[in-house]
Amino acid sequence: MGRMRIGTASWTDRSLIDCGRFYPADCTTPERRLRYYASRFPLVEVDSTYYALPSERNARLWNERTPRDFVFDIKAFRLFTGHWTPLNALPSDLRRALPESTKQRLYYKDTPEELRDELWRRYVGPLGILKSAGKLGVVLLQFPPWVKPHPRVYEHIEHCRERLAGFDPAVEFRNHTWLDDTHQEQTLRFLNDRSLSYVAVDEPQGFSSSVPPVAAVTGPYAVARFHGRNTSMWERRGLSSSAERFNYYYRREELAEWRPRLQSMRDDAREVHAVFNTNYEDQGPVNAMLLAELLDDGLHSTSA
Repeated sequence: MGRMRIGTASWTDRSLIDCGRFYPADCTTPERRLRYYASRFPLVEVDSTYYALPSERNARLWNERTPRDFVFDIKAFRLFTGHWTPLNALPSDLRRALPESTKQRLYYKDTPEELRDELWRRYVGPLGILKSAGKLGVVLLQFPPWVKPHPRVYEHIEHCRERLAGFDPAVEFRNHTWLDDTHQEQTLRFLNDRSLSYVAVDEPQGFSSSVPPVAAVTGPYAVARFHGRNTSMWERRGLSSSAERFNYYYRREELAEWRPRLQSMRDDAREVHAVFNTNYEDQGPVNAMLLAELLDDGLHSTSA
């Protein structure tokens, strides 16, 4: 039976800091906030690495400011998972190396191979610091809703796995076809054959982007990400921020649905990571603590 870790997606969201309901009044610096967070939870997902490459300096600081058994899950840079990426998300020296005709929105398929190589090199460097310290969990490959099962997509996932050799990738899909009756067996078999951890999700149902809550274990880690059930905002366009989409306090009975699923996942995985992406004000910590209470497991339980 693997260890259960529960945490949130990010510890630095502005609304979390400003609401004043999680961090004590004296947690006024990044260092104090991370140290406090790590005293309450054994896991956090780093969301900032989706928007920009991680830095070795930050990786060292994260390591220094957290306990020995604390773990970071790291989200993959958006370009790697098929999302459009603004040029200003790239390091300035790499932007200057691009042709002037390059569009302001960059996709992986249109990126020169030399640039891809350098982006991957800079991305995995900081991850190596955390891995050496024993504090790296999974590398989250979150694919966008328009990515559906297709031979080219399978090839790209394989490509990402090769680029992340030595790490533990986890794959999250955001299109329901990956887990429909036609594709579910193939999807899970593909991941299992490559020791890629499947990411189970809790999210609003009934949309093309709705993936059912399948509790499958296909790699060394079992990962469940909780996006809330804010149906009215799930696919609404023109939102001022993602916090509107994931604005949700879970009810006790909703999280209770996950108790048997998580226990089942725990039977087959080295570790189970339950991450709350409900990131408006204190929703992440509140929801995470409620799940821990329901599991009657403690946030820092050891493996059995």
